[in-house]
Amino acid sequence: MSTLTFENVTKRFGKVVAVNDFSLTVQESEFLVLLGPSGCGKTTAMRMVAGLEDVTIGNIYIDDDNITDLPPRKRNVSMVFQNYAVWPHMTVYENIAYPLRLKKVPKVEMDTKVKDVAKMVKIDPLLDRYPSQLSGGQQQRVAVARAIAVEPKIFLMDEPLSNLDAKLRGSMRTELKAIHVKTGATTVFVTHDQSEAMSMADRIVVMKDGEVVQVGSPDDVYDRSASVFVADFIGTPPTNFLNVNINRENGTVNLVNQHFKLSLEDKCAQILKKYYKEKLILGVRPENIVMVDEDEALFTSDCLVSEPQGSHQVIAVELDESYIKVVAPAQPKINPGDIIHLNFKQETLHYFDPDTELSVGHACDDE
Repeated sequence: MSTLTFENVTKRFGKVVAVNDFSLTVQESEFLVLLGPSGCGKTTAMRMVAGLEDVTIGNIYIDDDNITDLPPRKRNVSMVFQNYAVWPHMTVYENIAYPLRLKKVPKVEMDTKVKDVAKMVKIDPLLDRYPSQLSGGQQQRVAVARAIAVEPKIFLMDEPLSNLDAKLRGSMRTELKAIHVKTGATTVFVTHDQSEAMSMADRIVVMKDGEVVQVGSPDDVYDRSASVFVADFIGTPPTNFLNVNINRENGTVNLVNQHFKLSLEDKCAQILKKYYKEKLILGVRPENIVMVDEDEALFTSDCLVSEPQGSHQVIAVELDESYIKVVAPAQPKINPGDIIHLNFKQETLHYFDPDTELSVGHACDDE
């Protein structure tokens, strides 16, 4: 398997900078996900690797080979597209075999490879069918099998699950990750779906406006979000944000707003030692707000909305003229109008500078 390196890569479309000074190395056999909203540059970055977009500035390497100016057919990469891109006039077998024919692979070897990869992606009974006879999920498997068959150095996937229904999308995530484990292929996967990124990635690259804002494992970007943007983008429901003042009195650090006064435990206050501003954005993930007895409550509120989710319920309350969401156990059932008493898990809090919206730190970090 191979490594993929972006070296100060910039892509401009006229005056629009789609990707700006992008530097990154994808390690051998790594499953790396480029994640971000529409227009953030993630697909453009992938298309530059495939040779479908020219690089304006910078270089792209596979291992030690500079592929920046090579034509697509000489890069030894395979790409799976969002719309499957299978040929309707060819059978499944012919679709998978087509790139092997272009490489002039001997017929016996080609036949073996086609059947092996078809079995790997669980479409071996469908080799004689045409795409019109297949479901969306089956067509996507054909596209994956075709990409695997040529044994590329780099495997590129551009939102390959976005056209599938929710249930099939979930099962295909598992299958694609299992295929990755079996093949050991170095894989770059583009998505705007943070659930896909969290469930599949070895590392996630979060992008915004053509730039990288954070790189890390799923745990890193979730538990140690680098900015308000990342904390808001990663997680369902998204992070709750509260504006608080910092009061330091008698050696105690208190986070205060009109609804509560939170006295931080000593260990959880350490990260704020070098932070001298008086205001802070407090980030609290919905699952880290807990229902407690009245005498343990940080604040009390009425339930506005309760959303049953089977294994849990999502409760919305109003605080600071905005909705705060709480992920609570499925029982006891909370109904609109019920009074609930809430507190925060202090060791999970996120602190952000209100001016830069960058992380000041995370409660109980070992910094």
